[in-house]
Amino acid sequence: MSKGLLTLITKPQSQQFDSRFGHNDKVSNNDRRNIYIHSLISLVTGIKQRVAQWLERWARKRKVAGSNPRADKVANQTLHTDSPDLPECFQLSVLSWLPCVYLWLACPPYIFYVQRNNMGYIMMSVLNRVKTVFALLLWIVCWADLFGTFHELHQGDTRPPIYFVTPLVVGITMLLATFLIQFERLRGVQSSGILFIFWFLSVLCAIVPFRSKILQAKSEIPDKLRFITFYLYFSLVVSQLILCCFNEKPPLFSNFPVVSPCPSMAIKGYKNPLEAKDLWSLNKRDSSEEVVPKLLKEWDLDIRVKLKARTTAFNQGKPPPAGESNHVGGENSPEEVEVLLSKKRTPKKPSFLRSLIKAFGPYFLIGSAFKLLQDLITFVNPQLLSLLISFTKQKEAPTWWGYALAFLMFFTAFLQTLILHQHFQYCFVTGMRLRTAIIGAIYRKSLIITNAAKRTSTVGEIVNLMSVDAQRFMDLTTFLNMLWSAPLQIILALYFLWQNLGPSVLAGVAVMILLIPLNAAIAVRTRAYQVEQMHYKDARIKLMNEILNGIKVLKLYAWENSFKEKVLEIRQKELNVLRKTAYLGALSTMAWTSAPFLVALMTFAVYVTVDKNNILDAEKAFVSLSLFNILRFPLNMLPQVISSVVQASVSLKRIQDFLSHEELDPESVDRNNTGKHGHMTVVNGKFTWAKQDPPALHNINLMVPQSSLLAVVGHVGCGKSSLVSALLGEMEKLEGQISIRGSVAYVPQQAWIQNATLRDNILFGKAYNEQKYRSCLEACALTPDLEVLPGGDLTEIGEKGINLSGGQRQRVSLARALYNEADVYLLDDPLSAVDSHVAKHIFDHVIGPEGALQGKTRILVTHGISFLPQVDNIMVMVEGRVSEMGSYQELLQQNGAFAEFLRNYSLEDIIEDEATEEDFPDDVLSNHTDMVDSEPVVEAKRKFIRQISVISGDLENPRSKSVRRRLCSERKHAEPDPEKKLPKVEKLIQAETTETGRVKSKVFWEYAKAVGPLLTLFICFLYGCQSAAAIGANVWLSQWTNDAAQNMTQENVSMRVGVYAALGITQGILVMVSSFTLAMGNIGAARKLHYALLDNKFHTPQSFFDTTPIGRVINRFSKDIYVIDEALPSTVLMFLGTFFSSLSTMIVIVASTPIFAVVIAPLTFIYVFVQRFYVATSRQLKRLESVTRSPIYSHFSETVTGSSVIRAYGRRDAFVLMSDVKVDDNQKSYYPGIVANRWLGVRIEFIGNCIVLFAALFAVIGKDNLNPGLVGLSVSYALLVTMSLNWMVRMTSDLESNIVAVERVKEYSETKIEAPWEVEDKKPSPDWPSQGKVEFLDYSVRYREGLDLVLKNLTLSVVGGEKIGIVGRTGAGKSSMTLCLFRLLEAAGGEITIDGVKISEIGLHDLRSKLTIIPQEPVLFSGSLRMNLDPFEKYNDGEVWKALELSHLNKFVSNQPAKLELECSEGGENLSVGQRQLVCLARALLRKTRILILDEATAAIDLETDDLIQSTIRTQFEDCTVFTIAHRLNTIMDYTRVLVLDKGQVAEFDTPSKLLSKRGIFYGMAKDAGLTQ
Repeated sequence: MSKGLLTLITKPQSQQFDSRFGHNDKVSNNDRRNIYIHSLISLVTGIKQRVAQWLERWARKRKVAGSNPRADKVANQTLHTDSPDLPECFQLSVLSWLPCVYLWLACPPYIFYVQRNNMGYIMMSVLNRVKTVFALLLWIVCWADLFGTFHELHQGDTRPPIYFVTPLVVGITMLLATFLIQFERLRGVQSSGILFIFWFLSVLCAIVPFRSKILQAKSEIPDKLRFITFYLYFSLVVSQLILCCFNEKPPLFSNFPVVSPCPSMAIKGYKNPLEAKDLWSLNKRDSSEEVVPKLLKEWDLDIRVKLKARTTAFNQGKPPPAGESNHVGGENSPEEVEVLLSKKRTPKKPSFLRSLIKAFGPYFLIGSAFKLLQDLITFVNPQLLSLLISFTKQKEAPTWWGYALAFLMFFTAFLQTLILHQHFQYCFVTGMRLRTAIIGAIYRKSLIITNAAKRTSTVGEIVNLMSVDAQRFMDLTTFLNMLWSAPLQIILALYFLWQNLGPSVLAGVAVMILLIPLNAAIAVRTRAYQVEQMHYKDARIKLMNEILNGIKVLKLYAWENSFKEKVLEIRQKELNVLRKTAYLGALSTMAWTSAPFLVALMTFAVYVTVDKNNILDAEKAFVSLSLFNILRFPLNMLPQVISSVVQASVSLKRIQDFLSHEELDPESVDRNNTGKHGHMTVVNGKFTWAKQDPPALHNINLMVPQSSLLAVVGHVGCGKSSLVSALLGEMEKLEGQISIRGSVAYVPQQAWIQNATLRDNILFGKAYNEQKYRSCLEACALTPDLEVLPGGDLTEIGEKGINLSGGQRQRVSLARALYNEADVYLLDDPLSAVDSHVAKHIFDHVIGPEGALQGKTRILVTHGISFLPQVDNIMVMVEGRVSEMGSYQELLQQNGAFAEFLRNYSLEDIIEDEATEEDFPDDVLSNHTDMVDSEPVVEAKRKFIRQISVISGDLENPRSKSVRRRLCSERKHAEPDPEKKLPKVEKLIQAETTETGRVKSKVFWEYAKAVGPLLTLFICFLYGCQSAAAIGANVWLSQWTNDAAQNMTQENVSMRVGVYAALGITQGILVMVSSFTLAMGNIGAARKLHYALLDNKFHTPQSFFDTTPIGRVINRFSKDIYVIDEALPSTVLMFLGTFFSSLSTMIVIVASTPIFAVVIAPLTFIYVFVQRFYVATSRQLKRLESVTRSPIYSHFSETVTGSSVIRAYGRRDAFVLMSDVKVDDNQKSYYPGIVANRWLGVRIEFIGNCIVLFAALFAVIGKDNLNPGLVGLSVSYALLVTMSLNWMVRMTSDLESNIVAVERVKEYSETKIEAPWEVEDKKPSPDWPSQGKVEFLDYSVRYREGLDLVLKNLTLSVVGGEKIGIVGRTGAGKSSMTLCLFRLLEAAGGEITIDGVKISEIGLHDLRSKLTIIPQEPVLFSGSLRMNLDPFEKYNDGEVWKALELSHLNKFVSNQPAKLELECSEGGENLSVGQRQLVCLARALLRKTRILILDEATAAIDLETDDLIQSTIRTQFEDCTVFTIAHRLNTIMDYTRVLVLDKGQVAEFDTPSKLLSKRGIFYGMAKDAGLTQ
């Protein structure tokens, strides 16, 4: 039947067409337009006639008399009249059924969705009751209609069937709506989108009958019942629509967070700066808890599939694909694997992309569906514009046509807005989930990768994966749909252009095709530069990381300049790449700005020249122009999207490579808990740090019975720490087996401390038990320290334990192990960092036979010998093998290497040795934690070092303690009360401050100054010129189209085309020049800002680095500099572009229809208001987002540093959870940002749509005075403005949030700096100090303003060449005294003179370069060994080799293939701690200054090496003044004098023999150490 209806409809129309216009080909353009309009009218008329006939026949069949709706009359009353109306039949059928059809179609999927996502239960409210009552009333009204019709039938007044069907359908639909209202309440839905659209459609469809019935009522009311029921219906539907705008109460028993609507947050953000507590909680479906497992599930599945395929291939005798095993522990021997790898097979790796698509693809596709819809609607407005221009030509057409077209344009644009923002919402949320999932996956992976894998990925690189690469994925999802949408839009635009201009469009297409290779070439080069720039950026961040970690050492050695040059060298390369990228950028900007214009130019030129009959009138020109403008967006976006895809593919590969790294084999240690707890065996163990390395441990056989204590001893680098790592499963097991029964606790050589309270560090996730906790503190000698800490055990410990001394850190680490109550304890040299009496206390109370761990199995690695007689067994290691094993007595009787070793040292040495290595923090990370070569350790280490801070070992007295914490910012007034908890004071590391309120104009001015004020003005001038050229070209086109009306077309063609081309090309050239000038200005600014930041950080005093987490400073150098380098320039470019584009639109519309100026003021007011409203909230959200980002990375680097500790204690899941919480906190401030963007987009585009509406309305009103060219010009510009306005607000906001980077960089470029490095008029003579005489005159010092003095009124004099030992309990001020010599701490009173020169008056470099220190932590930087010894290349190779020989390193270095060019890894991790200490000694021997300071320099070294060092120092520095901070008292017994410090004052100062005879403090210490009776 429908087929028949179609033929019926189409046939008369074609007949009418032929009869009216015949087959004349040469019809004028106006006639053709009229033909279209009349055809449209005839089509509608035809449809109505057929419907009427069909209904009539249908009625006749049922013997019901139907009235004949006269079709022509219908057409006339609908279209060709000044008061149009629709037929009653149409109103009763189509208009009534439309909302009903929508609701019935939408209901089933919606009910299914709500059923699946139950959000709780909402109590019945007044609002809900009213909605339900109104819905029931609507049902009653509809059925009243139905019963009325039955009543009429009963009375013999027969109505058509529609009078029965419609009330029935609408009534049942109202019952469905009533059901939905209650169903949503029971399922916790607060506001219903489905019902809102239903009520909105109902109101919309009821407007026509509403008007019709009023018009009818003017004469008489024919049908009073339906008149009354309709108006009741209309009132109720409008009421429902209004009620639908209000939210229900939040549901009870809901798992979903309650989200207040966006405006409430925006209002709050507008009134006061937003804070974290104002943010909504994250939707559960967007949280790490749900998102990360979803991705990991797909990824693991992919790995398993590939692994299975590989195994199958191997079983069939084929070699498996290379490089694929993600999980360790395949069955092939290394040799076999190597053979297999050498065969050239294309590796089929697991695909991370496939996993991402499986996990997040379906949700993303919903967004894609919205995008498709939006693309189709985009092409409606050019068609409406075409109708509008033709309407202005028809003087006799009814005015309401024009108004209808204007409002249709408005509604189409508005619908497009709503759909587009739905699409964006889906895309952004997908992007957010992607980022969460990628960060979560990387974090989880970093906890289980092997040490070999850690070498290839440093902490800096992994953080980059988390920040930059995850961010790239997030950014890409927004525009990913453009990959298919852009080609679709281009094809549709070309189709409509072909309809408009015919084959001439092919000329335009040719231009587009020619531009593609240009854009492609630019994209390829840009990608290459991108990769190169990432490489330099990684290198720069890595170096900065090392510098900040080793900043104290750089200051002590006065090496800042050398390292500054290295950074600037990398930075210069980075800027060169940026400059090349800018050249390309300017070219591509020109290409994409000029592309639509060139396409239009070619098309119009060809169109008017190929055929004399082709006349370019307003309709053709401006409809084509609006289509070209639509074309502009996909043409612009496509290259950008392709380059984003390319960048994301680089990131994808980096992430995939990292996630494919080998993992530690959880099976390498057999933890099968059968048998006795605490039993430990290793059989034929052979271990290596990486499969490709030679084995580090050979033939290890070990059996530790339950409850016994085994000591492991041996030289530096013999594999003691490696053995502990092997037992933990941290090394690759090549042969043999390990089994450990029971749980493990582990104390690494370098204590790993978290940024948490002291108590949290000890509990480490266990429940708090007061009694057990107190006894742990007592046993680990921590009770006295608590009295000193400002907040007791609730004091916050800074990053890496910065506000604890080395000894305290080690004791906290030990207390953690003790509290953990494990079965097996692995103690890696825990006594090396504490004083002798403390070491004795700890051994007696914790480790030893009578200690708290007496019933546990313990392995103690130690350099000292004092406690060896008390252990059960001793294992002696030499070069990775077990040389001897047995009890102390057995080994002495065997008379082997061990006995020889013991005999060389007197008992005093033995007893003394052990204890003293107070503060040796850096060692503590040493060969452990993640072990030699483990890159992240590196980072750890680097970081440790820097945090070791000013006070190194001094922190156990109350004053120096308070000193060290950064509480100055919390309480500048008084010093902390050492008694009990002062919660205010606990914060050492202050929360990162966020600026609030508007970005100050000063920041913009700072940036403009960095760019150059004149250059800034010139750039704005260039942008103005390019807009003027663009307007000129379009006004010229408008004039050209008016030629058609005046029949002056032919004579002017070449002149018209020529001028149009000239204006357009001028615009293109100006665009290129302006974007290039802008890029150069931006690069200049980036260079200045980075240089200022770098320079300031090298001049910043040490105290700043002690109280500022590295993450914060690194964030300035990485994220903020990246924004200034890359994000800010493109934002400024876009901002200027959109600003001038919006301005030119306004100028054009006002020029065309001056009355439009009336509307500009209110629209501008609303626009500015919305923009300020949004920017206030958005800016603060961006700031909160960047502040919550730092903790993710700080926590991450902390985790990687301590990953072996986390694994040993089985705390992996807890740390994963912590990371997830931090990521979720960050996304919590990102998500409202997305919502705010949508909120803003809808409102701003609404203003843009109003501009379209008014431009069209004023064109309709003034159609008698306007020519079609001006109408076309005005409305086509108005259609463009929405995009410009939207981008302008967005760019204003982005500009504000990106300029924050300048603010943050400036903040750290203006921190307080230390004294100048050189003071020209106070330069000491080149041979100063010739004698080395040092005097302290009434010298006092404090760490910072407002804190206690650490040294008080120190007065002493040291003659040149004297050897001074400095001793004192921890915290007496020993290290502080040495720091004062280098002026790392400045005097609070008094003077220090060296050879009569006041050190406070000369430059810091002049001072520091003339002193030498062998610091506590041996810091090495990545680079060659030679660079580490002599960064300024002052000495020749002979001198360097001599220094190495004297420091006993020459044998080691000459055995290396690279000799002096031996590459030190980050933090010197490929050398053992002892070797690093020897490198520091070699540095000192090279500098050979008159004054040498040894800061506990031999803590990590075995006795033999220590002896060698001591003899080297005695011989080589014989004529120098030497200050030694000593804990091993035997090393200073032959010194000239000994200085005993107590609480920052000189307690005793005399020769060792005299001090012993005085029987004072020194005598007590010597007695403790067993050096005297």
